[in-house]
Amino acid sequence: MSAELCKCTGCAEATEEELLNQLDDVLEEYVGTPGALIPVLQIAQTLFGYLPEPALKKIALALGKPFSEVAGVVSFYSFFSTVPRGKHLVRVCLGTACYVRGGKEVLSALKQALNVEVGETTSDRLFSLDIGRCFGACGLAPVIMIDDDVHQRVKPTQLGKILDGYRTEEEAAQKAKAAEENDYGFRY
Repeated sequence: MSAELCKCTGCAEATEEELLNQLDDVLEEYVGTPGALIPVLQIAQTLFGYLPEPALKKIALALGKPFSEVAGVVSFYSFFSTVPRGKHLVRVCLGTACYVRGGKEVLSALKQALNVEVGETTSDRLFSLDIGRCFGACGLAPVIMIDDDVHQRVKPTQLGKILDGYRTEEEAAQKAKAAEENDYGFRY
């Protein structure tokens, strides 16, 4: 079932009601399965792009668990989010090496460039900002990760160019999608 789910963040085509109906289909497969809570939460987050309260309540009810237990699992694991995330997750390493080599200044510059605080998402839902404690690249500090891309020896002055690369990718994807939707095979 999970392979059939929409993989985008907060799919614009589907309404919350339609997504909740898809969640019902997922829950049917997992009811009575030991250890189902975390896999169901992962699928729900993939489906919605985050974990809204109505989905958490539906999961708790279907799996016969108290809402407090479901909410507790969601708040314990940093992978889960109860607020919509952006298309790109920007994480700043604040492990010892990165912190000492300017990670705090990089974080401050990112907050200003994106106009968000840690844990928030930009108004256009393109970027979410978070922190990490170690990305295993201490010799390349300070480090940020955007999605799975590691940017090393980052200086606050480089952030605009780095972020613009992701904005450009998004704009190109939107233009390609618009062209595909408008292309009826006619040349004008």
